Amino acid sequence: MILWWHWIVGGIVLVVLELVLPSFFIIWFGLAALLVGLLTLIAPGTPLAAQLFLWAAASAALTVLWFRVFRRINDKTRRSAATRDVIGEAGVLVQAVTPSARGKVRFQRPILGADEWLCAADSEIAAGTRVKIVSVEGRFVKIERA
Repeated sequence: MILWWHWIVGGIVLVVLELVLPSFFIIWFGLAALLVGLLTLIAPGTPLAAQLFLWAAASAALTVLWFRVFRRINDKTRRSAATRDVIGEAGVLVQAVTPSARGKVRFQRPILGADEWLCAADSEIAAGTRVKIVSVEGRFVKIERA
């Protein structure tokens, strides 16, 4: 028979294991085990099958919540913060850009992980012109003359 403290110890072991193996996946099983341990402490007569089912359901629910909700919110926050940091960065146009055709801009230091970006502009700009970033729009940057 699994007692409440078995779940608590198992949950703590899984959470600590997450620190050793940073997959950010094991932690949800550990948190679910802690939840089952607390519920088993409150209701000590809970059958083993119900405990295991509850652990599996809580693990699945926490994992789905992380990948569907919390991670998406975190990515948007990180992405928008990084985007704000690069607005106004100057670079040199290496491939001309027109309102109907994208060009290429090169930066002195990497911007969001790349030193060269596809770019778009509202007006025609010749290659060799110094430009600055106005916005980041997916896989390209919107620029204007510096």
